[in-house]
Amino acid sequence: MVPKVVFGKGAFDQIGEIISPVRNGIAPFIYLIDSVFENNISFIEDRIPLRSMDEIIYVSTEEEPKTSQVDELVNRINSTYQFAPSGIIGIGGGSILDLSKAVAIMLTNPGSAADYQGWDLVKNKAVYHVGIPTISGTGAEVSRTTVLTGPERKLGINSDFTPFDQVILDPELINDVPKNQWFYTGMDCYIHCVESLNGTYLNAFSQSYGEKALDLCKEIFLENNLEKEDADSKLMMASWHGGMSIAYSQVGVAHAMSYGLAYVLGTKHGVGNCIVFDKLEKYYPEGVAIFKKMKEYHNITLPVGVCADITSEQLDTMCEVALSLEPLWENALGKDWKSEVNAEVLKKIYRSL
Repeated sequence: MVPKVVFGKGAFDQIGEIISPVRNGIAPFIYLIDSVFENNISFIEDRIPLRSMDEIIYVSTEEEPKTSQVDELVNRINSTYQFAPSGIIGIGGGSILDLSKAVAIMLTNPGSAADYQGWDLVKNKAVYHVGIPTISGTGAEVSRTTVLTGPERKLGINSDFTPFDQVILDPELINDVPKNQWFYTGMDCYIHCVESLNGTYLNAFSQSYGEKALDLCKEIFLENNLEKEDADSKLMMASWHGGMSIAYSQVGVAHAMSYGLAYVLGTKHGVGNCIVFDKLEKYYPEGVAIFKKMKEYHNITLPVGVCADITSEQLDTMCEVALSLEPLWENALGKDWKSEVNAEVLKKIYRSL
């Protein structure tokens, strides 16, 4: 679990005080910031108390985070400094938070990030790392995974060393998220809850977090009685609770299939989950029905025909990537899941997207 968290309006302005005890001499803090903020420095950059050799690196999130991107950032840091950084601080959405966790891990572990895609492969403790979300829903701020697209698959680095050492939750930072992005990322949280609460891995710990996150999602996305400030605060907590629910259980069909989409077509995680989940009435009838109500309530139109022009080879790869995520399928359908799902079943769903 994340050992330290600060929540509240304006909490971001405490960052200097929060990280000061961890600073190791002149060893820098490296800030990895979503490049969407590069042209609005007053919102983030001007509020960061840089000292000594501290560095800000703006990172594009046009594409899903890749193992090669992690390796490039680690090589850049290692070639610039003769000593390990005091810490890595990620400021952005799920992509930046995942990149930050992965970079922190790879600064203390040999090889490529691709070598650690899987469960409990990391041997050495990561450098100190802080997560500051500027969009809520992914649960990346609290999860024990960092999801990356590698040379062979899209899969997380799942380990006890992955979670942040410190998280700063400031609802002011998610104030200006574009509506579609707000919805897609919020639905990532909602889908987490549905998959967790309907899964075979469910336990009382996971259930308590998942139920609370689900209630918050319904309040935010189905009711119209919240002020914007209250909705932002509650979405931030829904994301946290949804991520905690997954930390002690697992996701399911929508995530497995959206990984296939992302690997082949580069579809962003939030919208990819929505595109797939919209067609999964067979597996999550109640959850999909509520999702459709949320979509209609907020006048959201999902992309259609995303798989209209894919080749048979691409379709095979999508299915291969999705089916390789065995814990997700076991959580969704039980230990005998292979009797219910195969490539032909998935191809039919992918062709409908």
